[in-house]
Parts: sequence; C-alpha cells; structure tokens
Amino acid sequence: MGDERLRVLIADDHELFRRGLRMVLDDEPDIEVVAEAGDGRDAVERAREHVPDVVVLDVRMPTVSGIDAARLIRGDQPGTRILMLTISDEEDDLFEAVKAGANGYLLKEISIDEIADAVRSIHAGQSLITPSMASKLLTEFAELVRKEEPVPQDVPAPRLTPREMEVLQELAKGLSNRDIAQSLSIAENTVKNHVRNILEKLHLHSRMQAVLYAVRQNLLDIE
Repeated sequence: MGDERLRVLIADDHELFRRGLRMVLDDEPDIEVVAEAGDGRDAVERAREHVPDVVVLDVRMPTVSGIDAARLIRGDQPGTRILMLTISDEEDDLFEAVKAGANGYLLKEISIDEIADAVRSIHAGQSLITPSMASKLLTEFAELVRKEEPVPQDVPAPRLTPREMEVLQELAKGLSNRDIAQSLSIAENTVKNHVRNILEKLHLHSRMQAVLYAVRQNLLDIE
C-alpha cells in the first residue's frame, strides 16, 4: 500500500502553511508527503533526492523562485507533475508558470481540504487552474499572439473535430473534465478521450499548453 501512495513534495516559505498542508495531505491514505522545502533551491534539491510524483510549489520564494524551481525540476524529472499554489493572481506569474511546465495554478483562497483532490487530479494527468485566472491566462496569450510574427502558412494546423474544438474551448475556461462533461452533456470518460486526442494531435503535454497553442493558431475566438 505504501508503494502505491502518491509521493508529494511541499515547497513554501511560510512554515505554518507548509506544516498545515502536510498534516492535511498526510491524513489521506493514498498520499505521502516525502519532503518539505522552505525555498526554491531547497525544493530543487529535495526533488532530485526524493523524485516525487507531485511537487506543490509557492510562486514567490527566496533564493530561487517557485517558477524557476518548476523549470529546473521539470528539466531533471520530466515525469514529475507540478502544482503551483500561491496567493499571486498576477498574469505574469501565471503565464511564466505555464511556460515553466506547471501542470496547475491554484490560488491559496481555495479550501485546504481541496488540495488533496487537486494533487490526485494533477497526478492523473489533468491540468488545473483557478477559474478566476482562466480569463487572465487567455488575455495574456492573446496579447502574446498580437506581438508575435505571423505563423508560417505552409505548415497547416492539425485538424480538430468539431467536438474536440468544443472541448478545447471549455478547457480554455479552466473547467475540469467533470464540468466539461456536464456542459457538453457527454460522459466524463468521453471528455478524457477527447483531451487525449487533442494533445496527441497538437503534440503537446498538458491542457494549458493546448490552450496556448490554440490561441497562437487563432483556433479560439478571443476578444
């Protein structure tokens, strides 16, 4: 049973929050907190030492920021999933976290009891984002697209089916698989299959990267 538990590293420079989060996660029978870190450099070192399944990172930490730590951890262990858990609702932090390879970006305003489910979802392959940040993410992506050179026209974008486009548009709102299933009146497993097909067609690794690609290719209508 111990070998099957999700191995989690918690990195946050606020010790009381870090310890409280550890207590909550350690109470879960399928989750084991294997290490803690109080700054970004320590997080990278602990990740190399323990090779966790999921790393929970604060964005703003001393020595090395959570975003830089995420980039280094993904470089060392591509299979490790990364959840940013922060008070920062700045668009720049969100955008840089996505570029660094974060699989989720949640604000600390969520209930601490929701963190365990978030860890499980991240480990299962989902990409999570606080709904209030979803519009900010798309706004930042849209601005980036406006500043970039036009996409070469001799390389056609992969074809997505109408249903896959609908799923992608719901992903862009920061919705979970369950919420997308309810919105489109389809089964949750069907949503998972569509998400997998979208990522395969776009040669991407996360849902948020799929949204970024879609905005770059003008596949989504954004004001």
